[in-house]
Amino acid sequence: MISDPVALFRGELVGKFGQLDLLPIPDGKIHRFHIAGDRADSRNGWYVLHASGLNCAAAFGSWKTGERHTWSSRKAFRPIETGQLRQQLDQARHHREAERCQRQQAAARYACQLWSQAGPAEPHHPYLANKRCQAHNLRQRGGVLLVPLYHAGELVNLQRIHGDGNKRFLRGGRITGCYAPLGNPVAGKPLYICEGWATGATLHESTGSAVACAMNAGNLLPAGQELQRRYPDTELIIAGDDDRQTSGNPGRTAATAAANTLSIGLVFPAWPENAPLSLTDFNDLRQWREVRA
Repeated sequence: MISDPVALFRGELVGKFGQLDLLPIPDGKIHRFHIAGDRADSRNGWYVLHASGLNCAAAFGSWKTGERHTWSSRKAFRPIETGQLRQQLDQARHHREAERCQRQQAAARYACQLWSQAGPAEPHHPYLANKRCQAHNLRQRGGVLLVPLYHAGELVNLQRIHGDGNKRFLRGGRITGCYAPLGNPVAGKPLYICEGWATGATLHESTGSAVACAMNAGNLLPAGQELQRRYPDTELIIAGDDDRQTSGNPGRTAATAAANTLSIGLVFPAWPENAPLSLTDFNDLRQWREVRA
């Protein structure tokens, strides 16, 4: 029977996160570790293990999911353990925030460097040809398209799109609350908020209105909140994806929730009766219509 409290705590970590290649260190300091299933070079897991005699108390969790747990080799925490863990959790939180800010600042500097070195996007880039979109304000470095993401008026990140459609943001770069703009917002005029850049380009080309691409469904609300602050006199409208074949329809669900929270307009693609269920956004709809025309 395992009686070593450090081994017991390792078993607790394994039970929560799966197999781990580590032996916890009971030094009361913040340690990070890789969680099975996360990106290979990531260390989203964290723990603080405090030793007191033959007993241990710990706090642990995942920066990625936000989950947090406490553990003790005793059945109940002593008051001193509770106070120590609370202090260590605060330290861990501040440490993580400082690291996150450093990563975002480094990514923003790199984004500005890449952006300044890039030239205008080639109109016939494979991704643009596949999406039947104009290049607009995109730039290109080698064979990679650069989509600029802004926050508070500053370039803070880039989405890099390869010819095969593979997309990657800069590692550590900010995404929440950011957006890729198309056109210039005008007071009293519509400003659409959508997910992907190709969807935004389609909306901009079809309506002539300004568009902000939030890049994913989860960022529709944060990007919308940022746009409300920056452009309070525009008519914000969320142009949502309609993931009809995906359980829970995350595109429609997130778009509806964001529009309701922000009290702004909401539109979805108007699907003809014979439109395939595989179509999910405004770019899909336009391409399908053009092919049939």
